[in-house]
Amino acid sequence: MKINVSYITANDIMEILGVGRSKAYEIVRVMNEELENAGYNIIKGKVPVRYFQKKYYGCEMKME
Repeated sequence: MKINVSYITANDIMEILGVGRSKAYEIVRVMNEELENAGYNIIKGKVPVRYFQKKYYGCEMKME
């Protein structure tokens, strides 16, 4: 069984969206709250890449 879960951090979000540090951390906090309220376990300061992609692009994208 192979599980490939990748996480994105606030620093990554800053670069991808072109936002400042405080906005990037706010985005991570909000997405973590949404995941936690939906019953998922979270890792503070990180968000699954797939969730970020669905939230901001409406689909999963190949990130290299």
